Parts: sequence; structure tokens; C-alpha cells
Amino acid sequence: MTPSRYIVGIDLGTTNCVVAYVDTHLPETDHPVIRFLSIPQLVAPGDVEGRELLPSFLYLPSPREFPSGSLRLPWAEEVPFVVGVFARIRGTEVPGRLISSAKSWLCHVGVDRTAPILPWGGAEDVHKMSPLEVSAQYLLHIRQAWNYLMARDDPACALEHQEVLLTVPASFDAAARELTVQAAERAGLPTVRLLEEPQAAFYAWIHRMGDRWRRQVRVGDVILVCDIGGGTTDFSLIAVSEEGGELELRRIAVGEHILLGGDNMDLALAYAVQQRLATAGTKLDAWQLRGLAQSCRTAKETLLQGGEPKSQPLVILGRGSSVIGGTLRTELHYEEVEQTLVDGFFPRCAASDLPKGGRRVGLQEMGLPYAADPAVTRHLAKFLTRQRSAENDVQTFVPPTAILFNGGVMKAAVLRQRVVEVLNGWLTEVGRAPLRVLEGTDLDRAVACGAACYGLARRGRGIRIRGGVARSYYIGVETSMPAVPGVPAPLKALCVVPFGMEEGSEGDIPGQEFGLVVGEPAQFRFLGSTTRRQDRLGDLIEEPGEEIEELTPLETTLSWIGQEGVTIPVRLRVHVTEVGTLELWAVSRDETHRWKLEFNVRTTGDVEE
Repeated sequence: MTPSRYIVGIDLGTTNCVVAYVDTHLPETDHPVIRFLSIPQLVAPGDVEGRELLPSFLYLPSPREFPSGSLRLPWAEEVPFVVGVFARIRGTEVPGRLISSAKSWLCHVGVDRTAPILPWGGAEDVHKMSPLEVSAQYLLHIRQAWNYLMARDDPACALEHQEVLLTVPASFDAAARELTVQAAERAGLPTVRLLEEPQAAFYAWIHRMGDRWRRQVRVGDVILVCDIGGGTTDFSLIAVSEEGGELELRRIAVGEHILLGGDNMDLALAYAVQQRLATAGTKLDAWQLRGLAQSCRTAKETLLQGGEPKSQPLVILGRGSSVIGGTLRTELHYEEVEQTLVDGFFPRCAASDLPKGGRRVGLQEMGLPYAADPAVTRHLAKFLTRQRSAENDVQTFVPPTAILFNGGVMKAAVLRQRVVEVLNGWLTEVGRAPLRVLEGTDLDRAVACGAACYGLARRGRGIRIRGGVARSYYIGVETSMPAVPGVPAPLKALCVVPFGMEEGSEGDIPGQEFGLVVGEPAQFRFLGSTTRRQDRLGDLIEEPGEEIEELTPLETTLSWIGQEGVTIPVRLRVHVTEVGTLELWAVSRDETHRWKLEFNVRTTGDVEE
């Protein structure tokens, strides 16, 4: 197949989406030009502008909310909902019709991510959408914008015909990755390749530095990528080694999925303002608090850029005479932002301090499973102290030698400085040199840029970061034992994908047969670990501990006519697809029957070929 003209990197972010691309028909140079798509979007009714950032907000207007034709886009006469800048602005005023943080919902195992549940807690007359559908709509807007701008004169340049790299958090499990691929398919992008966001950020840094990057890192470096965006906190470690006289990069660790980011910080600021107003005798209801959180986002971003003024206005719409009776105006002060965010989310702590679990109440309101402890620094301490030594397979503190920041939250210099201060304190305690800070990337656009650079590297134009699958995966195997009243059979964990297994690779589970239940409903329990890097394909863990966590189970019926309810001896074969999805094949002893289990969130499994 002829390579596509364009290599396109898409950052499908919690707060913003960005599209970067390379035109491979331009003369080849040592430093390829990365461009960003100026995405047309509504910024006001009837007003369309191109912006490099497409805010990840979707607004669902009421039937007569806007004049006919005022929601027109260059490629559509009228749209049923608004995506982008105006969606974010209008959602501040009418939060019950705004969908935000769809990416966070996409990885929430506690809900049906294909069901219409958003906006969560929205007005009853609002047409609900699923996290999968919302993500697909962002990608559809991007595809339509690209095709309008880049393919009007040449259909071969349509986005669906290009090499598309789509980024996901490194901590996304296989189910969330599969859903991301499904969202792309719904948007008319049938073939995409996934890339972890921290790796993309590092590719962007390499591109920005040019040949200078080789002088800023050295063999033996362990680089911490600290990626804090709107919805998640993502940690990765990249090791620098040497092979054949050339520097080699390998991703050696990723953190757990931590739902902690700018969204939490905006809400914390809203609560601080709410408390200040309550002290002055003004009470806000839940609807107004949601709108206030959206306003705090914009004010926070402006204040953390530094300079003057040291406060930003906030407007809170009224909800009737019993509450406020009219529009309320107040301010968010820099001192409030600094105290709430720096000390609240980045407190000084020891490397031995772990995140607090928090007291759990028996009944809880359903919603996003935010991290119980908002202290990013304590989550970082846990990540660095839970890595396993390659020499003796025990947990140990891994001291990074350099750090690369990514994500919109880390644009604030005061937050970067606090992270470096805390890390240097830990390094001093173990007799290590202070961190080197790798600078020079655009934190809003780095992930999309890096994705495009990765596409170039796949074509042999640039260094590749090696790493493979970001966690080890296991399938639960029920122990064979006599039935004991009230005692369930213990579950062993069979390693089917070892840490670092390359996408596109496959292999047989060596030397073992297992009993596969066919012809009746059965549950297949999948597990994962981000810290067990020594387990190999086929290892059977007798007693899975806390390091191995249970993931989304798959419930299905594997058919074999005439063998209903029978346990069939099978061998197992595993395939990790190019997009990082786990396919587990069970093959009967006589090889006449094969069943495929895909680790995703579909309610039915694929059966025999």
C-alpha cells in the first residue's frame, strides 16, 4: 500500500483537542515541519472561527434557544449540538446542558460507557449521549473540518485516507483503548493507531530540540514524564541506554489511572469561592456551583500565566429571588488560586508518604471515580516507590534524573517549581543529584505534535521509543478443588500479556491446557498490573496480591452445538493487536474449534471462526 501523503496526530484531550500534521510530499529535511490544523468552530451564534484548540465541550441547546441558521458550520447547514469554544462559553451559563470530561467517563468502569448518560445530572428534557458517542462527535468534527480545509480539491487527502495517530493516557486499560478505537470508527476513521500521551510528549520534545536532544540526555538517565491534564494525572518513566553506539529510549514504567487533574482544581476553586460568598451571606445552589466551576477554569488559566491583574472577574447567573435573584459578580484572586492549588494539590511530602484512601460511605452518589487524595505529590511518591528492581524483583524507589512536564495544568510555573522542589528533596535523601528539567515544548500542543513525529519515526525518520504494552495482563483461572460450603474456589492469575509485549505480536501459552466452559453463560475475569514487570507469558500467580487489580470482566456464551455445559480442554494463544487490544484465542485439543475473546467492553464475545 502506498503511504499516505499526510501523517496526522490527534490529541483527543479532556479539555482540548489538537490536530498536528506533516506533509510528506514536501522535500525531506532533517527537521520536518509540523503544522497545526486551525479547526473551524462556533465561537458565538452565527460566528465561525478557526482555532488550533478545539475545546472538548459539547452543548445541547433547547429547540428554540438560538435563531434558525445561527449554528451553521461550513460543512453543515445546521447542527443539533455545539462543539468547541461556544459550547464551553454557553455551558458556563447553562451547565445542565453541557457535556464535559467525556474522556474521563470513557474510562470509567463503573458505568455503561455506551449508554446515554451525559450530561450527568443534566436537565430531564436534555437529550442524553454516551461517552463513546461524545468522543466520536469530537473526532467527527475534526474529520469534517480537515476534509473541508484539506481535501476539497483532492478527495485522496481526506482524513480517513491518511495515517492517523490518536493519543490516549498511558494508564488507559485495554477496554478504554478499545472504546477510543470504536469512537474513531464511528467518526469515519476506520484505521487509527494509538500512542500513549507521555510518549507523544517526549517525541515532541525531541522534535523541538532537533539534534540538541542527544546532548541533553545521557546513557543511564531515567526521565520522568509528568503529564497532568484536565482529567488525569499520568506518570511514565523513560530510560536512556545505548545500543550499537546509538542512544536508545525505552518506556520502562507507567502509573495507575488517576482521575485527578484540572477538573478537580476548578471544582476546588469553585468551592473556595462558594465558601467565601456563604460567609458574606450569599448561598449558591448545585446548579450555580457547576457554572461557577466552569468560570473558575478560565480565570485560573489567566491568573496562572502571571502578570497583571492579580484577580479575574466571575459571573454567576441567578436562580430566582429565593437564592440570589439576579446575576452575581465576584472575583477570583491569585492568592486563592495559589493557596488552593499549590498547597492543596502539590503539598510537600516525603517519598514514603502514600495517597490517603479516605473514609468511604456505604452509599455514594454515582459519578466519576475521582482520586480520594487530591495530592499529586503523594501519588507521585507511590509511583516512584512501587517500581520493581530488575535485579531482585522487589519494590524500590526509582530516582529520576530528569523530568519533562506535559499537560495544561503544568503550564503554571508555580506548579512546576513545586514538583521539582519536592522531587529534589527526595533525591537529596538518597544522595542523588538534583533533577534536570527538560524544557522547550508547547504544553497545549505537544501531544498532537509528538503523535505526528511518532508517525514519522514509524517511517524511519526519527528515533523510536520502545516499550510495548504498558501493563501486564492476566486472566483469572479457577482453582480445581472440592466444593466447600461458603468458600469460593480461589482464583489464580495467568499471565497472558507480559509487560512490554510489542503491539502486533502473538504467542502461545506454553505447555498448559485449561478447561473452557462452552454452551452456557460464563464470566471471564481479566486482571492487570502496572508494577509486575518480571512475569512472563504463561506464568501462573497462585495468590494475586494488591499489585494485580481486577479489570472489566467479559460475560459471554461460547457456542459448540451439542456440547452445552461441557468443559473442553483447550490451549491458549494470545495476540496483541496494532492498537493494543488483547485477543485471547482458545483452541480445542483437536484444533477443530477456536474461540476468540477480545478484552473490551462488548457484552458478547466473538465465537468460532
